[in-house]
Amino acid sequence: MSTTTTAAIQPQYRTIDGVSIRFAESEQHEDHAILLNPWPESMFAWEQLWLRLSEQMHLVAIDLPGFGLSERRADLLSPKAMGGFLIKVADAFDLAQAHVVGPDIGTGTALFAAAESPGRLLSLAVGSGGTAVPIQLGGVLKEWVENPDFDSYRLADPRQIVTAAMGSIQKYEIPERVREDYLAGYVGDRFVESMRYVRAYPEQLPILRDLLPGIQTPVQIIQGARDTAVPAANGEFLRDRLPRNKYDVIDAGHFSWEEAPDEYAEILLSWWGGGWQAV
Repeated sequence: MSTTTTAAIQPQYRTIDGVSIRFAESEQHEDHAILLNPWPESMFAWEQLWLRLSEQMHLVAIDLPGFGLSERRADLLSPKAMGGFLIKVADAFDLAQAHVVGPDIGTGTALFAAAESPGRLLSLAVGSGGTAVPIQLGGVLKEWVENPDFDSYRLADPRQIVTAAMGSIQKYEIPERVREDYLAGYVGDRFVESMRYVRAYPEQLPILRDLLPGIQTPVQIIQGARDTAVPAANGEFLRDRLPRNKYDVIDAGHFSWEEAPDEYAEILLSWWGGGWQAV
């Protein structure tokens, strides 16, 4: 697949539930998919997949509140609250039935949305997000979640943190314009405040665990085989508890949508093409 250009993703803004949200939208098709930003990235994480996916689906990509270049609202910075906001996004775009792609922080968001609004979403594609109880995270992400001294992170340079995260991406050289977009999304206190989402894991993942067996929405789980930040235990945790799911492992690290865009796109297109109805 040839690398697409940023011109394919045209950022716009609209206010949803009183929050200014950055989004991009492709041409209309009969079927719809909402793409959520990974962290610490933005909706431009979908650049390599955008044109290919948009050939078959009407895409709406968003930066979730407090991430990328969307406005922050403190009460939304948790998986459960963000799940409720996701339903408001679907309502705002008049998407009565839509698929959702939510890797990384989008995993908890999408699962809470499906649990608390049964039948509202057609399917989910998730993975690379913390879900396991007890918590199974690695590296600096584990520290971010568990370190009781939250304020100490206010002294850190957000550009260095985001640059280090991007430095772990293999087999893909992030275009400079995309890199700058990622960095711009977490300037000042935006990165440290965005950490509140994952720091809600100890309280909210046990709640989600108890909801998983009741989720009837079909779920595609995509796990990076070499993901050390969010290891396979998290994908397997979902696989073993969700009643309707398909589990795929990609030969990639944490940022599998960027490291292995062809395989990631194939999984999504196969899922949307009927796989979600077969589980």
